[in-house]
Amino acid sequence: MIPFKDDNPSRTFPFVMVGLIIINIIVFIWEMATPMGGEQIAVLYGAIPHDLITLRSDQMVSPLASVFTSMFLHGGFFHIAGNMLYLWIFGDNIEDALGHFRFLLFYLFSGVVAAYGNALTDPESMLPMIGASGAISGVLGAYILLFPRARVHTLLFFGFFWQVVRIPAVFVIGFWIVIQLVSGLLSAGTLQHGGIAWFAHVGGFLAGILTIKLWLPQKIRF
Repeated sequence: MIPFKDDNPSRTFPFVMVGLIIINIIVFIWEMATPMGGEQIAVLYGAIPHDLITLRSDQMVSPLASVFTSMFLHGGFFHIAGNMLYLWIFGDNIEDALGHFRFLLFYLFSGVVAAYGNALTDPESMLPMIGASGAISGVLGAYILLFPRARVHTLLFFGFFWQVVRIPAVFVIGFWIVIQLVSGLLSAGTLQHGGIAWFAHVGGFLAGILTIKLWLPQKIRF
């Protein structure tokens, strides 16, 4: 199941969302071009759980700064493509609801919660976390609460055949978060051996769904 657009028009141009996508792409191009290599960049600028908890680090940046630098790093083409697709589909409406500056703060806040959500599940891990997934998970949490009935155009695959269907956002995003939670529970205790930081996604999602109404301007609170 691959969503690719929604039927939920926004009233304003999403300058911040587009800016975030452009920055992520530029940073990814730099990652691919630099002689350091992606693994070294992740160690230098990724969010390492042990360092986030102890606030001590040998990284290029401080542990608190690494929370933000890690949000703009990605491990490969499909990693960044998937993240930017979800931000493109769902981010404009959240920026429209919050306003540009509030949206930026909300996005970064979700990323911080996601990083610490991941760190708390394995505080001894030295494996760096990278990617915008945690912050984008916050956007998804906000979207499912504010626009649950919005229709999302989704590719469904049936063997070698596929079909485009319009599915309510509550089902598309709901299915996504169930996958994250189940995957996180199944991978518990194995994060230090590599893989996806599933609990960062869950943490970011909870940050979005639980706090979005506090971020809304007073005049349009639901």
